Amino acid sequence: MTSATTFTQHTGEYTIDGAHSRIGFVARHAMVTKVRGSFNEFNGSFTVDGDEPSKSTAQITIETKSIDTRNADRDGHLRTNDFLAIEQYPQITFTSTEIAHTGDSGFDVTGDLTIKDVTKSVTIPFEFEGSAKDPYGNERVGFEGSTSIQRSDYGISFNAALETGGVLVSDKITLEFEISAIKNA
Repeated sequence: MTSATTFTQHTGEYTIDGAHSRIGFVARHAMVTKVRGSFNEFNGSFTVDGDEPSKSTAQITIETKSIDTRNADRDGHLRTNDFLAIEQYPQITFTSTEIAHTGDSGFDVTGDLTIKDVTKSVTIPFEFEGSAKDPYGNERVGFEGSTSIQRSDYGISFNAALETGGVLVSDKITLEFEISAIKNA
């Protein structure tokens, strides 16, 4: 996408294709490395207004039980009250409140992120990665973006001090979005 005129052709409603999308996160562990994970169950949709991007909208719902860091013990701990408390808070949600076109292919998507019943406004810079017609005749678009949050802002404050200084898990969490979506008929 190189101009607003080109973007107009993408006006419409889209459903996120969970099989070809990823919602992930990165946290620093023991102050020396990064642990990456993802949520394997989520759904969402967005509406693109190519003529007036500010009228576009987006929403997503993530199932907290689907957290996956490729380590069963760690995933089990992340599901407890120390972190996500999945029994009490089964979902994380994001609903856009403002979308601003920031260049040829950039968009700042600002919205309400709710984790553990705490809602904070966050802005996620996204890049439009392109569009294609898949072998089944579906019109697809792709977007990638990331932002950082402080997990303590959402009531997730569990930690352990390290003997050498620092803490076991960073407060800063980077959220990553790799979105493939299909245009609704």
